[in-house]
Amino acid sequence: MSGEIFLFLTLALIAVLTALGMLFSKNTVYAALNLVINFITVAIFYLLLDAPFISLAQVTVYAGAIMVLFLFVIMLLGIQQISAELNWRSLILPGVLAAILLVEGLYLMLARTGAGLAFSVTTTAALANPSEMSKQLFSDYLLPFEATSILLLVAMVGAIVLTKKEKGGDA
Repeated sequence: MSGEIFLFLTLALIAVLTALGMLFSKNTVYAALNLVINFITVAIFYLLLDAPFISLAQVTVYAGAIMVLFLFVIMLLGIQQISAELNWRSLILPGVLAAILLVEGLYLMLARTGAGLAFSVTTTAALANPSEMSKQLFSDYLLPFEATSILLLVAMVGAIVLTKKEKGGDA
């Protein structure tokens, strides 16, 4: 077994364990810390794929800024413990939707590889360069980029409105 495969399998095990730790942790701060470790393992996966810019962006944006925001919201709302009772019947609809998404993703992956539309090496090499990636992001993918920014803005405003209502202030 080569060193790269061993590193991949070790990181995959860490990523799966931290994801499960995040899901089943009763303490929200521990869940957030498990998520940070998961983000860091994903960043190392990007390094293994020769994408250092995406790896650095993963660490700075997700493990840095987003997790600080998550921890700020956790501390602001004061929810340290999640209730121990889990209503399994409330998980039926999300489970069905997750299964549909999994089947759809597998279908698209098999359809793409069957049609010979897999990514070429030149495409991934061009995306490792920040200049080329920004050109593609702001030309070919401008609409999804802007839709994502609007979605994040709406989520931020919604979080502020929910917090103000819970604190008893005016919305």
